[in-house]
Amino acid sequence: MNPKIIFLPHANIQYSQLRPDRRAWVAIESYEKLFDLVASDDRYRIAFEASGETIDFMARETPGVIAKLRSLIREKKIEPVASPFTHLMISNIDPEICLITLKDGLDAWEKHTGVRPETGWNPECAWAGYVPDIYKAAGFKSLIMDADSFFLSFPEIREATGLTFDVAGHSNKNHLFRIEDYIKDKPEFLKYLTNPSKAKNGLNLIFRSDMMSNFMLWYLMGATEGYREKPVAISEVEAMLARWKDRVAATGGFILPYAEDAEYIGTTAYFYVKQFGQARFFEPEPGSIARFKDALDAAVRLGYDLATPADVLKMRSLGRNDFIENIENGVAWHGGTAKAWANTKYARILDPVCRSVYDGIKSVCAYCKIRIDAEEADVKIALKRVISAYVSDSRWPPDPTSPGRFNVEESLADLDAANEAIAQLMKKHGVEGKRSLYSPTLMKTQIERIRGELMALPYFGENAAGK
Repeated sequence: MNPKIIFLPHANIQYSQLRPDRRAWVAIESYEKLFDLVASDDRYRIAFEASGETIDFMARETPGVIAKLRSLIREKKIEPVASPFTHLMISNIDPEICLITLKDGLDAWEKHTGVRPETGWNPECAWAGYVPDIYKAAGFKSLIMDADSFFLSFPEIREATGLTFDVAGHSNKNHLFRIEDYIKDKPEFLKYLTNPSKAKNGLNLIFRSDMMSNFMLWYLMGATEGYREKPVAISEVEAMLARWKDRVAATGGFILPYAEDAEYIGTTAYFYVKQFGQARFFEPEPGSIARFKDALDAAVRLGYDLATPADVLKMRSLGRNDFIENIENGVAWHGGTAKAWANTKYARILDPVCRSVYDGIKSVCAYCKIRIDAEEADVKIALKRVISAYVSDSRWPPDPTSPGRFNVEESLADLDAANEAIAQLMKKHGVEGKRSLYSPTLMKTQIERIRGELMALPYFGENAAGK
C-alpha cells in the first residue's frame, strides 16, 4: 500500500491587513486558482478549510469560486474542513461562544456546498483542554492537531530543542526543525505524525507540523530575503518528502506536509510581515501556484497517494492518546501561544468590552427565559455580531507591527450592532427599563470610549516607510 499524503490549505477572508476591497481579489487569485489546479489533473486530491465567514463571502461576492468548490467536493477531489464561523482564538474565548460559532461554521458549509464537514480545523491551533469536547459537541468526528506544541509538551523534547513558550512571543516557527532533528530516529514520537489517534472522548486526531509546513511555505514564496542564497528548489522539497516517506514506512501510513494558509497559493499573504516585519501584504505571487503543483507532482512521483483526512481515518489508529492532555493551555501553532493574541493592546482593550456585551446577552435572555441559542432574530444578531467582534485578526500582530486599522474598525462596528440588537431585544420583551440587566446606553459610551483609544493608535503600514 502506498503511503498517503495530505495537503490542507486553509482560508480566512478576514485576515489581518487584507483590506475589504481586496478580499474578492484574494478569493479569485488564491482560492479559485487553487480549485482550478485541483480540477486540472485526475490525480489531484486535497483537503480545503475555510471559516464560515469565508464561505459566506465567496457565496455572496464570488459565486463562481464557490461553485467550483462545490463541484470539486461532489467529485471527491476536495474534502471540506470546517472551523468556527468567525476566525477566533478558541482557547481565549468562553467555550460556550466557541460551540455556537463552530455550529454556525458547519451551517455555512452545508448551506453553500450541500455538505456538512466532519473534520475540524482549530484556528492557529490554539489549545485548551476543552477543545476536543467542543469540537465533538459541535458534531465533528476528527480534528487537525498541531504536532509541534504536542511534542514540546514532552520535557525531554523541550530540553533537547531549547524551545520555550512566551506570551509575548510571536513564534518559534523557523526553529521547529530542532524537533525533527531530535525525533527523526525515534518511532515512539514519529508515530503520532504518521498515524491517526483519538482523544479520550473518541474524537479522531490528525497531526500537522511546521517541520514540514514551514519549509513548504518558504518554497511556495520563492523567497530568500537574506536568509538563503537561492530560493528553496523543488529538488529540496522532493528530498524532504522522500526523507519523510522512509519514516512513514517505518512508523505508520501518512504525513500532512502542508497545513498552512491557502492565501500563500496565489499571493504573498502575510509572509513578509511575519518573517521580516515588512509592510508588504497580499501581493500577487502567481509563481506559487505553479510551485504548489510541482509539490503535488513530486509527491506522486515519489509514490505517495494524494489523500484527505477521511482517507487516513480508514487506517489503523494508535487508539487513545492521553498525551494531548499535557499540551499547555494557551499555546498555539508555530511554537507560539494563543495567549500572545490576548496580550496585544488591541485585545486588552477589545476583549473586556466583548465580554460585557456577551454577558449582557446572557443576562437578558435568562431574565426573559429565552434560550441563548434561540431562533429569535435579535438574539441571533447580537450573538453573531459579538462573536464577530472577537475575530483574532483585529487583535494581531503585536508591536512593532499591527492589524489593519480596518480590522479593528470592523470589530467596533460589530460591537455597535450587537449592543443595538440587545436594546431591541429588551424593548421587544418590555424590559428596556430594567437596566440592571444591561444598559445599552451606557455600553454605547463604553464602545465610543475604546473607539477613540483604538483609532488614536498608529497602525503598521499606514505611511510610506511602513513604520
